[in-house]
Amino acid sequence: MIDAGPRLWVIVGATGTGKSALSLDLAEALAARGRRAEIVNADAMQLYRGMDIGTAKLPEGERRGIPHHLFDALEPAAEATVAWYQPVVRATIAEITARGADAILVGGSGLYVSSAVFDFTFPPRDDAVRAALEAELAAGGTAPLLARLAELDPAAAASVDVRNPRRVVRALEIALLGGSAQTTLPEAPALWHADTRILGVHVDRADLVPRLDQRVETMWEDGLLDEVRGLIPRGIETGPTASRAIGYAQALAQLAGGLGEAEAIAETQALTRRYARRQVSWFKRYRDVSWLAPGELPGLDGPAAS
Repeated sequence: MIDAGPRLWVIVGATGTGKSALSLDLAEALAARGRRAEIVNADAMQLYRGMDIGTAKLPEGERRGIPHHLFDALEPAAEATVAWYQPVVRATIAEITARGADAILVGGSGLYVSSAVFDFTFPPRDDAVRAALEAELAAGGTAPLLARLAELDPAAAASVDVRNPRRVVRALEIALLGGSAQTTLPEAPALWHADTRILGVHVDRADLVPRLDQRVETMWEDGLLDEVRGLIPRGIETGPTASRAIGYAQALAQLAGGLGEAEAIAETQALTRRYARRQVSWFKRYRDVSWLAPGELPGLDGPAAS
Protein backbone atom coordinates (compact mmCIF):
# COMPACT_ATOMS: atom_id res chain seq x y z
CA MET A 1 0.00 0.00 0.00
CA ILE A 2 1.25 3.49 -0.76
CA ASP A 3 0.71 6.27 1.76
CA ALA A 4 -2.40 8.39 1.57
CA GLY A 5 -1.83 11.67 -0.20
CA PRO A 6 -4.39 13.07 -2.60
CA ARG A 7 -7.30 10.71 -3.10
CA LEU A 8 -7.68 7.94 -5.69
CA TRP A 9 -11.22 7.88 -7.04
CA VAL A 10 -12.32 4.75 -8.91
CA ILE A 11 -15.34 4.76 -11.24
CA VAL A 12 -16.62 1.33 -12.30
CA GLY A 13 -19.71 -0.24 -13.81
CA ALA A 14 -20.99 -1.94 -16.92
CA THR A 15 -20.33 -0.60 -20.38
CA GLY A 16 -22.72 2.12 -21.48
CA THR A 17 -23.64 3.35 -18.00
CA GLY A 18 -21.99 6.78 -18.17
CA LYS A 19 -18.65 6.26 -16.41
CA SER A 20 -16.77 8.71 -18.64
CA ALA A 21 -19.35 11.45 -18.08
CA LEU A 22 -19.14 10.93 -14.33
CA SER A 23 -15.34 11.14 -14.40
CA LEU A 24 -15.55 14.56 -16.10
CA ASP A 25 -18.27 15.84 -13.77
CA LEU A 26 -16.34 14.62 -10.73
CA ALA A 27 -13.12 16.30 -11.89
CA GLU A 28 -14.94 19.57 -12.38
CA ALA A 29 -16.70 19.30 -9.00
CA LEU A 30 -13.35 18.71 -7.32
CA ALA A 31 -11.83 21.67 -9.18
CA ALA A 32 -14.65 23.89 -7.91
CA ARG A 33 -13.43 23.00 -4.41
CA GLY A 34 -9.84 23.80 -5.25
CA ARG A 35 -8.75 20.18 -5.75
CA ARG A 36 -7.15 19.36 -9.10
CA ALA A 37 -7.91 15.98 -10.63
CA GLU A 38 -6.63 13.95 -13.59
CA ILE A 39 -8.29 10.98 -15.28
CA VAL A 40 -6.66 7.58 -15.86
CA ASN A 41 -7.97 4.89 -18.21
CA ALA A 42 -8.87 1.40 -16.96
CA ASP A 43 -10.55 0.15 -20.15
CA ALA A 44 -8.32 -2.42 -21.87
CA MET A 45 -9.46 -1.53 -25.39
CA GLN A 46 -9.20 2.23 -24.93
CA LEU A 47 -5.47 1.67 -24.47
CA TYR A 48 -5.25 1.30 -28.27
CA ARG A 49 -4.54 4.16 -30.65
CA GLY A 50 -7.12 4.47 -33.38
CA MET A 51 -9.70 2.25 -31.70
CA ASP A 52 -12.14 5.04 -30.96
CA ILE A 53 -15.62 4.41 -32.34
CA GLY A 54 -15.92 0.81 -31.16
CA THR A 55 -14.66 1.61 -27.65
CA ALA A 56 -16.72 4.80 -27.20
CA LYS A 57 -13.48 6.63 -26.42
CA LEU A 58 -14.07 10.24 -25.40
CA PRO A 59 -12.67 12.53 -28.13
CA GLU A 60 -9.93 14.89 -26.99
CA GLY A 61 -12.12 17.89 -27.80
CA GLU A 62 -14.72 16.68 -25.29
CA ARG A 63 -12.36 16.18 -22.34
CA ARG A 64 -13.03 19.68 -20.94
CA GLY A 65 -9.33 20.46 -20.61
CA ILE A 66 -8.89 17.75 -17.96
CA PRO A 67 -5.65 15.73 -18.32
CA HIS A 68 -6.27 12.14 -19.45
CA HIS A 69 -3.74 9.33 -19.16
CA LEU A 70 -3.26 5.83 -20.68
CA PHE A 71 -5.60 6.44 -23.56
CA ASP A 72 -3.95 5.65 -26.93
CA ALA A 73 -0.97 4.04 -25.20
CA LEU A 74 -0.52 1.04 -27.55
CA GLU A 75 -0.64 0.24 -31.25
CA PRO A 76 -3.28 -2.33 -32.27
CA ALA A 77 -0.59 -4.90 -33.08
CA ALA A 78 0.66 -4.87 -29.47
CA GLU A 79 -0.57 -7.23 -26.77
CA ALA A 80 -2.29 -5.69 -23.75
CA THR A 81 -1.89 -7.65 -20.54
CA VAL A 82 -2.80 -6.93 -16.96
CA ALA A 83 0.76 -7.79 -15.94
CA TRP A 84 1.99 -4.96 -18.19
CA TYR A 85 -0.79 -2.58 -17.16
CA GLN A 86 -0.44 -2.84 -13.38
CA PRO A 87 2.99 -1.21 -12.95
CA VAL A 88 2.25 1.36 -15.66
CA VAL A 89 -1.05 2.50 -14.17
CA ARG A 90 0.34 2.59 -10.65
CA ALA A 91 3.27 4.72 -11.77
CA THR A 92 0.82 7.04 -13.54
CA ILE A 93 -1.36 7.39 -10.45
CA ALA A 94 1.68 7.96 -8.23
CA GLU A 95 2.90 10.75 -10.55
CA ILE A 96 -0.51 12.43 -10.45
CA THR A 97 -0.77 12.33 -6.66
CA ALA A 98 2.85 13.50 -6.35
CA ARG A 99 1.74 16.63 -8.22
CA GLY A 100 -0.87 17.18 -5.53
CA ALA A 101 -3.84 16.18 -7.68
CA ASP A 102 -6.50 13.53 -7.14
CA ALA A 103 -6.47 10.65 -9.64
CA ILE A 104 -9.73 9.40 -11.14
CA LEU A 105 -9.42 5.83 -12.47
CA VAL A 106 -12.27 5.05 -14.84
CA GLY A 107 -13.13 1.92 -16.78
CA GLY A 108 -14.98 -1.35 -16.88
CA SER A 109 -12.21 -3.92 -17.43
CA GLY A 110 -12.55 -5.71 -14.10
CA LEU A 111 -9.13 -7.28 -13.71
CA TYR A 112 -7.40 -4.12 -14.96
CA VAL A 113 -9.25 -2.04 -12.37
CA SER A 114 -8.49 -4.56 -9.63
CA SER A 115 -4.80 -4.64 -10.55
CA ALA A 116 -4.59 -0.90 -9.93
CA VAL A 117 -6.80 -0.65 -6.86
CA PHE A 118 -5.95 -3.73 -4.79
CA ASP A 119 -2.63 -4.97 -3.50
CA PHE A 120 -2.12 -8.32 -5.20
CA THR A 121 0.36 -9.70 -7.71
CA PHE A 122 0.09 -11.74 -10.88
CA PRO A 123 1.62 -15.08 -11.85
CA PRO A 124 5.14 -15.12 -13.33
CA ARG A 125 5.92 -14.47 -17.00
CA ASP A 126 8.80 -15.49 -19.25
CA ASP A 127 8.87 -14.34 -22.87
CA ALA A 128 11.17 -17.17 -23.96
CA VAL A 129 8.93 -19.84 -22.43
CA ARG A 130 5.89 -18.19 -23.97
CA ALA A 131 7.50 -18.11 -27.42
CA ALA A 132 8.43 -21.80 -27.21
CA LEU A 133 4.90 -22.75 -26.20
CA GLU A 134 3.39 -20.68 -28.99
CA ALA A 135 5.64 -22.51 -31.44
CA GLU A 136 4.39 -25.82 -30.04
CA LEU A 137 0.83 -24.60 -30.37
CA ALA A 138 1.36 -23.69 -34.01
CA ALA A 139 2.90 -27.09 -34.72
CA GLY A 140 0.56 -29.39 -32.80
CA GLY A 141 -2.50 -27.52 -31.52
CA THR A 142 -3.76 -27.31 -27.97
CA ALA A 143 -4.07 -31.03 -27.14
CA PRO A 144 -0.38 -31.68 -26.30
CA LEU A 145 -0.24 -28.47 -24.27
CA LEU A 146 -3.34 -29.46 -22.31
CA ALA A 147 -1.83 -32.88 -21.58
CA ARG A 148 1.30 -31.25 -20.14
CA LEU A 149 -0.81 -28.80 -18.15
CA ALA A 150 -2.86 -31.65 -16.67
CA GLU A 151 0.34 -33.23 -15.35
CA LEU A 152 1.68 -30.00 -13.85
CA ASP A 153 -1.52 -28.33 -12.62
CA PRO A 154 -4.68 -30.50 -12.85
CA ALA A 155 -6.89 -27.77 -11.40
CA ALA A 156 -5.76 -25.27 -14.03
CA ALA A 157 -6.23 -27.83 -16.79
CA ALA A 158 -9.78 -28.49 -15.59
CA SER A 159 -10.71 -24.80 -15.48
CA VAL A 160 -8.89 -23.29 -18.46
CA ASP A 161 -10.97 -22.26 -21.48
CA VAL A 162 -9.86 -24.94 -23.96
CA ARG A 163 -11.42 -22.97 -26.83
CA ASN A 164 -8.98 -20.13 -26.20
CA PRO A 165 -5.45 -21.21 -27.19
CA ARG A 166 -3.91 -18.08 -25.67
CA ARG A 167 -5.23 -19.01 -22.25
CA VAL A 168 -4.00 -22.59 -22.59
CA VAL A 169 -0.53 -21.30 -23.46
CA ARG A 170 -0.58 -18.82 -20.57
CA ALA A 171 -1.73 -21.45 -18.06
CA LEU A 172 1.04 -23.83 -19.12
CA GLU A 173 3.61 -21.02 -19.05
CA ILE A 174 2.64 -20.25 -15.44
CA ALA A 175 2.73 -23.92 -14.46
CA LEU A 176 6.19 -24.36 -15.97
CA LEU A 177 7.39 -21.33 -13.98
CA GLY A 178 6.05 -22.78 -10.74
CA GLY A 179 3.07 -20.47 -10.33
CA SER A 180 -0.66 -20.90 -10.15
CA ALA A 181 -2.84 -19.99 -13.11
CA GLN A 182 -5.87 -19.48 -10.90
CA THR A 183 -5.23 -15.90 -9.83
CA THR A 184 -8.44 -14.42 -8.47
CA LEU A 185 -9.38 -11.32 -6.50
CA PRO A 186 -8.76 -12.05 -2.80
CA GLU A 187 -11.81 -12.28 -0.55
CA ALA A 188 -10.78 -9.16 1.39
CA PRO A 189 -8.17 -7.40 -0.75
CA ALA A 190 -6.10 -4.61 0.75
CA LEU A 191 -6.12 -1.26 -1.00
CA TRP A 192 -2.97 -0.23 -2.83
CA HIS A 193 -3.62 3.51 -2.24
CA ALA A 194 -4.71 4.23 1.31
CA ASP A 195 -7.24 6.98 0.49
CA THR A 196 -9.40 5.33 -2.17
CA ARG A 197 -13.09 5.82 -2.93
CA ILE A 198 -14.87 3.46 -5.29
CA LEU A 199 -17.92 4.69 -7.17
CA GLY A 200 -20.15 2.45 -9.25
CA VAL A 201 -22.58 3.61 -11.92
CA HIS A 202 -25.70 1.45 -12.09
CA VAL A 203 -28.41 1.25 -14.72
CA ASP A 204 -31.23 -1.29 -14.44
CA ARG A 205 -30.80 -4.03 -17.02
CA ALA A 206 -34.20 -3.34 -18.55
CA ASP A 207 -32.97 0.16 -19.38
CA LEU A 208 -29.37 -0.79 -20.17
CA VAL A 209 -30.03 -3.47 -22.82
CA PRO A 210 -31.80 -1.22 -25.35
CA ARG A 211 -29.17 1.44 -24.71
CA LEU A 212 -26.40 -1.03 -25.51
CA ASP A 213 -28.17 -2.35 -28.61
CA GLN A 214 -28.60 1.18 -29.93
CA ARG A 215 -24.99 1.99 -29.12
CA VAL A 216 -23.81 -0.88 -31.33
CA GLU A 217 -26.01 0.24 -34.22
CA THR A 218 -24.63 3.76 -33.83
CA MET A 219 -21.06 2.41 -33.99
CA TRP A 220 -21.74 1.07 -37.49
CA GLU A 221 -23.54 4.28 -38.50
CA ASP A 222 -20.60 6.36 -37.27
CA GLY A 223 -18.11 4.49 -39.45
CA LEU A 224 -16.72 1.56 -37.48
CA LEU A 225 -16.00 -0.35 -40.69
CA ASP A 226 -13.92 2.54 -42.05
CA GLU A 227 -12.09 2.81 -38.73
CA VAL A 228 -11.25 -0.90 -38.78
CA ARG A 229 -10.24 -0.76 -42.44
CA GLY A 230 -7.74 1.96 -41.54
CA LEU A 231 -6.38 -0.11 -38.65
CA ILE A 232 -5.56 -3.16 -40.77
CA PRO A 233 -2.20 -1.72 -41.95
CA ARG A 234 -1.41 -1.04 -38.28
CA GLY A 235 -1.77 -4.70 -37.34
CA ILE A 236 -5.24 -5.08 -35.86
CA GLU A 237 -5.78 -8.38 -37.70
CA THR A 238 -2.80 -9.98 -35.98
CA GLY A 239 -2.89 -8.08 -32.68
CA PRO A 240 -3.51 -10.77 -30.03
CA THR A 241 -5.74 -8.46 -27.95
CA ALA A 242 -7.16 -5.86 -30.32
CA SER A 243 -8.29 -8.38 -32.94
CA ARG A 244 -10.58 -10.02 -30.36
CA ALA A 245 -12.23 -6.82 -29.15
CA ILE A 246 -16.02 -6.88 -29.22
CA GLY A 247 -17.18 -5.07 -32.34
CA TYR A 248 -13.75 -5.04 -33.94
CA ALA A 249 -13.66 -8.81 -34.40
CA GLN A 250 -17.10 -8.67 -36.01
CA ALA A 251 -16.16 -5.72 -38.22
CA LEU A 252 -13.07 -7.61 -39.39
CA ALA A 253 -15.25 -10.62 -40.17
CA GLN A 254 -17.63 -8.42 -42.15
CA LEU A 255 -14.77 -6.86 -44.13
CA ALA A 256 -13.45 -10.36 -44.87
CA GLY A 257 -16.86 -11.48 -46.11
CA GLY A 258 -17.50 -13.90 -43.27
CA LEU A 259 -20.43 -11.97 -41.82
CA GLY A 260 -23.10 -9.76 -43.30
CA GLU A 261 -23.65 -6.39 -41.69
CA ALA A 262 -26.84 -7.44 -39.88
CA GLU A 263 -25.07 -10.55 -38.56
CA ALA A 264 -22.05 -8.54 -37.42
CA ILE A 265 -24.24 -6.05 -35.58
CA ALA A 266 -26.40 -8.75 -33.96
CA GLU A 267 -23.35 -10.72 -32.81
CA THR A 268 -21.76 -7.56 -31.37
CA GLN A 269 -24.98 -6.71 -29.53
CA ALA A 270 -25.21 -10.19 -28.01
CA LEU A 271 -21.56 -10.17 -26.90
CA THR A 272 -21.91 -6.65 -25.48
CA ARG A 273 -24.92 -7.66 -23.40
CA ARG A 274 -23.04 -10.70 -22.11
CA TYR A 275 -19.98 -8.60 -21.30
CA ALA A 276 -22.11 -6.11 -19.36
CA ARG A 277 -23.49 -8.97 -17.23
CA ARG A 278 -19.95 -10.12 -16.43
CA GLN A 279 -18.94 -6.58 -15.48
CA VAL A 280 -21.87 -6.23 -13.10
CA SER A 281 -20.99 -9.54 -11.45
CA TRP A 282 -17.32 -8.57 -11.12
CA PHE A 283 -17.88 -5.18 -9.52
CA LYS A 284 -20.59 -6.44 -7.17
CA ARG A 285 -17.81 -8.30 -5.37
CA TYR A 286 -16.11 -5.04 -4.42
CA ARG A 287 -16.73 -3.87 -0.88
CA ASP A 288 -17.62 -0.29 0.03
CA VAL A 289 -18.80 0.80 -3.41
CA SER A 290 -20.99 3.89 -3.54
CA TRP A 291 -23.52 3.06 -6.26
CA LEU A 292 -24.81 6.04 -8.23
CA ALA A 293 -27.34 6.65 -10.98
CA PRO A 294 -26.05 8.14 -14.25
CA GLY A 295 -25.39 11.85 -13.74
CA GLU A 296 -25.38 11.58 -9.94
CA LEU A 297 -22.35 12.98 -8.11
CA PRO A 298 -21.04 11.50 -4.86
CA GLY A 299 -20.35 13.40 -1.67
CA LEU A 300 -16.80 14.66 -2.03
CA ASP A 301 -15.64 14.28 1.56
CA GLY A 302 -16.67 10.70 2.37
CA PRO A 303 -14.36 8.10 3.91
CA ALA A 304 -11.99 5.94 1.94
CA ALA A 305 -12.86 2.36 1.17
CA SER A 306 -11.52 -0.12 3.69
